[in-house]
Amino acid sequence: PYFSTDSAAALRASEIGAEVLLKATKVDGIYTADPNLDPNATRYDKVTYEDALHKRLKVMDSAAFALCMDNRIPIVVFDFYDEDALDRIVCGETIGTLVGDTTQLS
Repeated sequence: PYFSTDSAAALRASEIGAEVLLKATKVDGIYTADPNLDPNATRYDKVTYEDALHKRLKVMDSAAFALCMDNRIPIVVFDFYDEDALDRIVCGETIGTLVGDTTQLS
């Protein structure tokens, strides 16, 4: 679909001026390929919005990436099944994959 729940979350994040968009999913970040299907898939620690769009990374739809990019809202992609993930993110721990512009990733 062209507008998914990810797009809705990105739109709402931009409307409220969110500092970050947290994306919980079934893997612990963004990978080069589906890690459940490809044993050689490697996880990105950081990726720019442009790279996420150019490489057509499947963790979110392109509209959501574009909305966050246009509004400079970083995205943290993390494992939904990690019970401590939100606590760790709020406490400043780096987990999953951070998506942002080059200044947000430095």
